[in-house]
Amino acid sequence: MEAGRILQIGIPWITWRSPPRLPNFPRYICASSIQRGSYKGPKPGRDWIADWVSKNDDAVRSMPIYVGGASLLAVLFNRAISGIAPVADASSSQSRADLLTLGLAVTNVLTGLVWLSIRPKSITPVEPQGVECQEIYSHLPESVVSEILWVWESLSAVTCCKSLVIVYDCQCIVQIGVAAKSLNIDEPFAVDAAKLMQGSLYQGVLKSGAQSYMANLSLYPGRSELPFLPSNTQ
Repeated sequence: MEAGRILQIGIPWITWRSPPRLPNFPRYICASSIQRGSYKGPKPGRDWIADWVSKNDDAVRSMPIYVGGASLLAVLFNRAISGIAPVADASSSQSRADLLTLGLAVTNVLTGLVWLSIRPKSITPVEPQGVECQEIYSHLPESVVSEILWVWESLSAVTCCKSLVIVYDCQCIVQIGVAAKSLNIDEPFAVDAAKLMQGSLYQGVLKSGAQSYMANLSLYPGRSELPFLPSNTQ
């Protein structure tokens, strides 16, 4: 019978052999506790003069005054003990040298006074005054929205960024973070993309083709073009 013939067919058995074991190579585990100060690699360079000047700012600014004052006293003392007439004589080389020294000493004193009167304004971090917002253009794909949210979370986590506004194709697609309050209501100030693109900030960036970094908004006339940022943005 056909069925009997089929049953009589021998089924070959496949013998699975485990792969040969690799030789046991010796394993070494090195554990070391690196203490502070034991690092032997390259270290960033330090400008010791700049560090000393930054730590002794007041003394450095006053130093020209002390140098100029000491020079004036030295010239007067030398003039007194040298036996030269107190009235300057143009024909005397000593008088000409004293006049030159007096001019340099007065210049040093004036330089010190200028250094003491002009100091850089230190900017301290502040908490932005405004309202929290998260406005995202509704027609964006979900993948783009997730990428934008990831960018915002990364920026806010590793930097001091508090506000993020993205304008693309004449449309504000993202306004997230702290925004200025709208008039008479506790809602974020909406970004007018058309007005922003007509301003000098946008036009300047468009012409130069490079980014624009404003270190101090109080010194730039374009501050009025960013009304959607918190009022105390520096």
